[in-house]
Amino acid sequence: MVHNHDHSHEHGHTHSHEHSHSHDHSHGHSHDHTHSHESVDADFKKLKILLSHWVDHNEDHAKDFSEWSQKAIAIGKEETGKAIGEAVECIKKANEFLAIAKEKIE
Repeated sequence: MVHNHDHSHEHGHTHSHEHSHSHDHSHGHSHDHTHSHESVDADFKKLKILLSHWVDHNEDHAKDFSEWSQKAIAIGKEETGKAIGEAVECIKKANEFLAIAKEKIE
């Protein structure tokens, strides 16, 4: 789906960029916003750190969840154990996306 709309930005600074494809930057409305390069740089650095942290944190949870999944099954709570096992798979899938995000940010 393609949609074109006009909009303008007032940033308080100038920058230029090139695109390898053509597209319309217009959005049908205008709004003002400002940001500092320091803020952008700080957010970029923090995001890189957070992506690594989130993956590690999720792996720790997945390990704990796996152990408790097995324990639940061992005490006769098979459905509970299976549900926890599904949560582990979701964490692994989330980490795949976080790894892609980490790769793309470099």
